[in-house]
Amino acid sequence: MASGEKKKKVRLALSPTAEKYARHDAPVKVKLMAARGAIPLDPIDLATLLFALAHDPDPQVKKTAQATLNNLPEKILRAILTGPAHPALLGHLARFHREDQESCEAIALNPATSDLTIAFLASLPIRGVVEIISNNQQRLQRESRILEALGENPLTGRAVLERILTFLGLENSAEEHNSASSELSEKEATQAVHAAIGEQSLEMAVLLGSEEEPAEEESDNIFAAVQKMTVMQKVKLARVGGKEARSLLIKDRNKVVALCAIQSPKITDSEIVAIAQSRSVSDEILRVISSNKDWTRNYQIKLALTSNPKTPLPQAVKFLNYLQDKDLRTLMKSKDVPSSISNYARRILEKKGLV
Repeated sequence: MASGEKKKKVRLALSPTAEKYARHDAPVKVKLMAARGAIPLDPIDLATLLFALAHDPDPQVKKTAQATLNNLPEKILRAILTGPAHPALLGHLARFHREDQESCEAIALNPATSDLTIAFLASLPIRGVVEIISNNQQRLQRESRILEALGENPLTGRAVLERILTFLGLENSAEEHNSASSELSEKEATQAVHAAIGEQSLEMAVLLGSEEEPAEEESDNIFAAVQKMTVMQKVKLARVGGKEARSLLIKDRNKVVALCAIQSPKITDSEIVAIAQSRSVSDEILRVISSNKDWTRNYQIKLALTSNPKTPLPQAVKFLNYLQDKDLRTLMKSKDVPSSISNYARRILEKKGLV
């Protein structure tokens, strides 16, 4: 029986009553009666039968069963979505009802739902579903595709990202940034990444190299290696890898990976300056930098944030008040920053009588 999730055969458990309608040798007339839902079965047994008939070789039976399954009465549908239904059936219903928040939340909460269906739900623009899935520590640790989907979902906010990192044992603290004892040795880093990705090619060796500027060939090797990694492998590397690896991972489209990179205990102020200047990082990363009191004590970081047009406006404006006059003049004349920034820089200088 082809399921909607992976297009492979699955074994469905049917009651003796339902099974006689799904048998290959059952008359088409009998199957059609069942496909219309015109038999007395409990909700899950009925839906499982309809799901089986929705893959029947007879096109009329198939079409009728699909229509009935996709338009079940609300009361019956709720019983299915919250009960011990087959994972393939729940996967089908998740996709058909993907725009219905209540249905998607019920499927996300159902322990019978497969991890792959949860990964699908995690990609949907439904905030309640994102909250439910991000709170399921067991699933997050078990299936990396859920982490991948959440990290790429625009509705996955900072609080959810921090929760995920905590579940994965990758949470960070201000003390960790400042403590020299938190620095990972080369040996520890090697062991950690090998534990995450296994013994792979020699390309991985350059990912754990020194913090010195790598050769161009090594940079190419790092980029090629990172491209082949899963999200979980990137997350591990973001924590223990070197500067070159972080410079790539900080730009990753998955927000979990990028947040891990910016929160690496090995990251330096000079890296933060470069990241704050970059227009290829997400505004969320710039927001993280802006909210870190230790980093923003650094004048060059404040200047980089105000000069970067991707920095969220409230954060950029806040640091204008700390800039030197010469830098305010530069921003006032700059065409590369939002007009609100250049105008605010002008107002500061006017108050000082310097314009």
